[in-house]
Amino acid sequence: MSESSFKLVEGNKSLMERLFEPPAIGKMSAMAKVVAYGLLAFWSLFVIFPIYWVIITAFKDAGAVNQGPFYVPFVDFQPTLDAWRVHFSVDANCDLYSIGRQFFLLAYNSLGFVLSPVVTIAPMEPQICKVYLAFTNSLVIGLASTALCVSVGSLAAYALVRFQYKPKFGNALVFVLLALLMILATSYMGIPWYVSAAAALALFFLLARALGKRFKASLGNGDILFWIISQRILPPIVVIIPIYMMFQAVGLLDTHLALIIVYAVGNLPIVVWLMHDFFAGLPIELEESAQLDGASRFGIFWDIVLPLTRPGLAATTLLTLILNWNEYIFAVFLSTAKAQTMPIMVAAKNAGEKGILWWEMCAIIVIMIIPVILMAIILQRYIAKGVLLGAVKG
Repeated sequence: MSESSFKLVEGNKSLMERLFEPPAIGKMSAMAKVVAYGLLAFWSLFVIFPIYWVIITAFKDAGAVNQGPFYVPFVDFQPTLDAWRVHFSVDANCDLYSIGRQFFLLAYNSLGFVLSPVVTIAPMEPQICKVYLAFTNSLVIGLASTALCVSVGSLAAYALVRFQYKPKFGNALVFVLLALLMILATSYMGIPWYVSAAAALALFFLLARALGKRFKASLGNGDILFWIISQRILPPIVVIIPIYMMFQAVGLLDTHLALIIVYAVGNLPIVVWLMHDFFAGLPIELEESAQLDGASRFGIFWDIVLPLTRPGLAATTLLTLILNWNEYIFAVFLSTAKAQTMPIMVAAKNAGEKGILWWEMCAIIVIMIIPVILMAIILQRYIAKGVLLGAVKG
């Protein structure tokens, strides 16, 4: 029997066989391609359409929005820049000269802050465009809080993977009790917060050394990891009042530092939880070989572990940036004028005296989503790998 008798002849196949049978191993049949690409096209349309609708609404006027729906510019409606003029042309401080002047003032005031111990440089008060102020606030707060959160969270996740912790449960209770006493002393006895914090910290170390050996029950890495992620389960609205009072006591309301700290702490559990899985998927033999060559623990983390988990780090960074960029609850309580972010400005347009001006609000939203889209494009080649990293083990 010749080998040609074992070959499938395409012309002898029926229509159903050509549609449903794959032509080769690892390839899809014609009907499978139609179904798969059809579902992908439908889902892409479902995801992209809201963004398209926001963009075209930003170039509509009141008549096109209220008499719609209109979908195609220059066909259903005539595009206009009225929504953009409200934010840039009407505001006297939103021209190119005023916006460019802010960069000079930022450099000048930063130099004055650095040189303040040596010379006195009076800060210059700028007349800031509201859109520019909100955008730069979101940019500074979002990037700074993301960098802080990812840095601390990655170190914590790596420590929970490679080191075994067994803290005493009694020491943890003592720490919580001393923290409550510190809050009561600051709130009701008028003791400065830094004095009560220093006293509580010193007292904790003394009690931990004196009573720590008598405590038997201990916690493990799994307990610590679960406690960390449980902090994210807690709704932000539950803790916003105590956080507001705390920052009011230390004089940090309406400052960038307050929002950076709160955003970083709020999203820290997500970074620790995600990076923990990425680090756990790395073989420990690589680190042991580096230790035999004399590498330090931090050198191993920086030169070996982080490069290998770069896709997961990129995906985690983008997710954290999106959460920080869209944060509203903490921003509306902790900022009043100087540190207001883009979500606050969008909400202000939503609650205007004239009702919801969709076209003006969509113009702000378009400005707001541009940095996140650019970040996603930059990290695109890492994100796909990061999503699937650790999916197949063994």
